[in-house]
Amino acid sequence: MPAKTAKATSVSRISISLPPALLDQLDAMVAKRGYESRSQAIGEMVNYQLAEHKRQLGDEVMVGTVTLLYDRSTRDVQKRLADLQYQHIDEVVSSLHVHLDHNQIMEVVLVQGHARRLRTIANAMISLRGVITGRLQLMAALMPPLQAPAATD
Repeated sequence: MPAKTAKATSVSRISISLPPALLDQLDAMVAKRGYESRSQAIGEMVNYQLAEHKRQLGDEVMVGTVTLLYDRSTRDVQKRLADLQYQHIDEVVSSLHVHLDHNQIMEVVLVQGHARRLRTIANAMISLRGVITGRLQLMAALMPPLQAPAATD
């Protein structure tokens, strides 16, 4: 087995101590969410906290979504959102919008870049007049390139 694969599948054992009430809450969550084990649940929590730490530092390249709910009847809100996405074309990968009712639209924008820059872009979108609510969700992951690099001869 190649070294990279072996490392990705190996695990290290640690021991933690929890107060009984916290352990009971953990066990209830494990059962309710359908985790295979406490380790799986705790591993997900650690991954989430590490991603949050990287997001707060702002220097890591991350992938994520900006989810927006906006009122399409607000003058030029769709145009301004499209303009912002175009202005940040290096970070905006794709977007999808869904008409929820006559005037409300939910838009999900897929982004990748330095966390600090993505936060700035998301804040610009969320603060537009007509946007009812919005949220940036980042993960410590990268998307593969959309095109393979050109071969050099």
